[in-house]
Amino acid sequence: MKYSSEEVMQYVQEEDVKFIRLGFCDVFGKQKNISIMPNELHRAFTDGIAFDASAISGFGDETHSDLLLHPEPETLKPLPWRPENGRVIQMFANITRPDGSPFECDTRNLTKIAMADAKKSGLEFSFGAEQEFYLFLLDDRGMATKIPYDTAGYMDIAPDDRGENIRREICLMLEQMGVHPESSHHEEGPGQNEIDFRYSDALSAADNTMIFQRVARTVAGLNGLAADFSAKPIEVMPGNGFHINMSILPNNDEVLFRHMIAGILANVRSMTTFLNPTENSYCRLGQRKAPAYISWSPENRSQLVRIPAAVGEYRRAELRSPDPTANPYIAFALMIYAGLDGIEKKLELPTPANINLFRADAETLSGFKKLPENLFEAKSITAKSEFIRSHIPEKILNIYCENREQEIISGLV
Repeated sequence: MKYSSEEVMQYVQEEDVKFIRLGFCDVFGKQKNISIMPNELHRAFTDGIAFDASAISGFGDETHSDLLLHPEPETLKPLPWRPENGRVIQMFANITRPDGSPFECDTRNLTKIAMADAKKSGLEFSFGAEQEFYLFLLDDRGMATKIPYDTAGYMDIAPDDRGENIRREICLMLEQMGVHPESSHHEEGPGQNEIDFRYSDALSAADNTMIFQRVARTVAGLNGLAADFSAKPIEVMPGNGFHINMSILPNNDEVLFRHMIAGILANVRSMTTFLNPTENSYCRLGQRKAPAYISWSPENRSQLVRIPAAVGEYRRAELRSPDPTANPYIAFALMIYAGLDGIEKKLELPTPANINLFRADAETLSGFKKLPENLFEAKSITAKSEFIRSHIPEKILNIYCENREQEIISGLV
């Protein structure tokens, strides 16, 4: 259900809500929030809630530290793990400067702008997210270890799969929040799990990705475990992927669909800094079904883009290089623009690579362009890209490509 501001205030009164969390994220996609009391809700809707942005990665320094959060009533979600009496709800918030102008580092707003630009071209795109994560045991101080919760493998079942009940709790809690998972299973790595989501518009899909990570970490914690979404938590085990499925509404026109994929292939090298934003990201690429080359094929999981076996509304292109450390708002916005670029320029798809690239010889592989092999190379490509500069605000681009201090503060290196 989508609420108006008046309905949210009525909901707060009728449901005994005592805390309202206004959620947002920094430029790297790390989740943040501030809690307000019910008597501040009207002010939040009319004027916004001020906060000190100087301590948020990429948001500024002490000289221009005041920003405002404006909750979006239609994003209201109850937090099921909080008490029934004195309930807690959350809403995603837009970020503005004190003069009311949009804040350029509000990455959620980038997704909105991309969706609006697509609509101007008469197009809409839908996205479905698949994210993998590890469940690790805690030590005697309650800190995460690198000891997996189980030793099960791909799609194993209980009792080998000890994560079964954790995934069940996550899925049920998400449903209580109005977020609907499509499927879940144990992944290849010990203690590794995957939960997939039905397609939706880009903003809803990005919001749901943020909610999912929060719920997974919360449920894991309630069970004495830690959920790890880093790209390569264990060096010798499979990494965590963030597979992004993309399609064109309403009917996946075949010609437009192919141009869309061609646009993604043409621009993916310049996008990689945002899709794989940590040094650890590049430990995953090229191993255990994570792509290293720019290629596509129907169904083939060794490719960068594959077309899963599905028909009609479920037909989509799956981009397999991103990992869960990516900011989904930036990732989805760039994929929209890459798709539009391919459609507007009528880019043609190369010949599909119907081979296993993980087993191909050097001569065969030499025919394919590679994804960047490390973060430094990725940043160098991104910084020179006209495609990126035309769609990513300069301040965000500089933070990702130049400002190492901000990365260190945010724990990304």
